[in-house]
Amino acid sequence: MRYLGAATEAVPFWNRLGAFFRYPFHTDPLLVIAICTLVPLVIPANIVGIIITLLLAVALLKYTYAVINHTAEGHMKPPPLAVAFTGSGFDIVILQLLVFALMGGLVGAAAMIGGPLLMMLVLAFVILALPASIMVLAMERSVGAAVNPMNLAVLISRIGTPYFLLYGYLILLTLASGAAQDFAVNHFPLWFSQPLAGFLNSTFTLILFHMLGYLLFQYQEELGFASDFQETEDETPSHKKDRSVRLDADIDMNLKDGNYDRVHAMLKEALTKDPHNSQRLGQFYQLLDARNDTAELYRSHPRLLGWLAARNDGDGIARLLETLERTQPGFRLDDPELAVQCARALYNRGHFKPLLKLMQDFHKRFPGSNELAPAYILVAQALANGLNQWEKATAFLNYVQKRCVNHPVHEQIATYLKQAEKREPLKGPKASFLVEE
Repeated sequence: MRYLGAATEAVPFWNRLGAFFRYPFHTDPLLVIAICTLVPLVIPANIVGIIITLLLAVALLKYTYAVINHTAEGHMKPPPLAVAFTGSGFDIVILQLLVFALMGGLVGAAAMIGGPLLMMLVLAFVILALPASIMVLAMERSVGAAVNPMNLAVLISRIGTPYFLLYGYLILLTLASGAAQDFAVNHFPLWFSQPLAGFLNSTFTLILFHMLGYLLFQYQEELGFASDFQETEDETPSHKKDRSVRLDADIDMNLKDGNYDRVHAMLKEALTKDPHNSQRLGQFYQLLDARNDTAELYRSHPRLLGWLAARNDGDGIARLLETLERTQPGFRLDDPELAVQCARALYNRGHFKPLLKLMQDFHKRFPGSNELAPAYILVAQALANGLNQWEKATAFLNYVQKRCVNHPVHEQIATYLKQAEKREPLKGPKASFLVEE
């Protein structure tokens, strides 16, 4: 089994025509189009101006190829403005020129070898395979893959009939772009028609490349990769995919295949992004416990003990504390609040001796802690209720009464002492619902 990503959820591209036409009118692509269209009109027509114009054309072409990758990865919103002008990827322009040159050479070679008939057949295939070639070049960055007839034929065959439907849409888009630019040139003054024609050309190009990227995304299963929706055009919750579903699937498959180190790395990465995710902490603890990974259990013990305490899992805490003691003899928790939480869970499950060991020398290790009173009340309860050591329990209660005068539980100590004197279970004062008049 393998994860299919959003292959079963992608809407057919012919049902998203409106979204394709809205795509270039987001802020980032509009800025790219504006910069690459308007700047060449205001710079002087000298060698510097020509160089700047060429660089902007390269940036625009780089951005359009980034659109294919971005869309194929599940991003239904355009890539940021910086993609056009920074980072790597400018070599795509040279690669595309090489592809065009090789395709032209292929047509010329066909004419020399087989005459006009073979030339027309090869030209027809080149024109038909051009969108596939652009998609392959955008994804693989390989001229050889982008001009390999077998590679292109396989891509077209895997997509099937929808490829030819897309091809028809692309022809219509190209004709519409040409007609709109021709209308602008013939009906408006030059100072207005020239930037308008450039804007229309860039806009239709982005629409075209977004459609190509979406075709890859829609047919990802047939093409052998998996992508999820990263975000949608309107970013409504109904369109957002729970990323944890994919992680759960990957974890399940790797566990079944015995790739435990891979699962370990996946869970650590997930916890780095979301340290308090209860589900991932539970999976991480179960994996470490099953593998008896004492070193990692020791490194991760604070959040694992916190997770166990939040679940009131006294049995799990006792077992983990025993493992930590074997790994590091004399182990003690450094967090007084966590220590009390663990002690309370241990007490509830009847693990009295591990509780006493956990609370040993609490007043020395955390002399100014506000958790001292709750800690030693738990110790007293474990000694009295669990181990029948009433004198020791009374000694701890007296210590709290003497040293924790300002703590809110101080007023309950007298009740505990009376219960200890009578050898009654230490439960503190009974709740009262009487309202004083």
